[in-house]
Amino acid sequence: MGSGSIRVRETPHLLYVLGRADDALVLGHRLSEWCGHAPMLEEDMALANMALDLIGQARELYTYAAEVEGAGHDEDKFAYLRDVRQYRNLLLVEQPNGDFARTIVRQLFYSAFADPYWRAMMASKDATLAAIAAKSEKESAYHLRHASEWVIRLGDGTAESHRRAQAAVDDLWAFTGELFHSDDSDAGLIEAGVAVDPETLRGGWIETVSNVLATAT
Repeated sequence: MGSGSIRVRETPHLLYVLGRADDALVLGHRLSEWCGHAPMLEEDMALANMALDLIGQARELYTYAAEVEGAGHDEDKFAYLRDVRQYRNLLLVEQPNGDFARTIVRQLFYSAFADPYWRAMMASKDATLAAIAAKSEKESAYHLRHASEWVIRLGDGTAESHRRAQAAVDDLWAFTGELFHSDDSDAGLIEAGVAVDPETLRGGWIETVSNVLATAT
């Protein structure tokens, strides 16, 4: 561990909250890289706003992580002062932006999971996570709609946009299996009704993504 890194009390509850926070932080930063570089002004604003949504989710989750841990760490320390191996985000969200099609396909894959996930988490027996979920679901619903519309537009557009979108699907698909993975530290939280079993969301995710890809040809 680097000399500037904090030490985290790795309880299952804390690790679960940090995992969701890390997903939002990393993807939010990835989307923010498009600021000033998107293919049109409207999309520049849309991606920036989605990035802000995700950073906002990360802040709420890191703040709650500090409360769960009770060791005096704040959101900034969790976000920036952990050792690299302590981050628990999905590999999907840290994939490079690449071209616009790749960014949009990555967003579709993530949002098609995040939207039903946050909807299910609204029933969590952890009142704070349920409250965060209620706010996050509204944002993820928009993210999913936006990404879906763009994937359809790209896939059913020109030969070049179709080729790029298909290449992104082929490349990023390998990272989607992790969306439905849970480990031993999650099992007790799932049983207690604090966490959602991600495997229960697989069928809905496949249906949503398949429908979008079919429409996008």
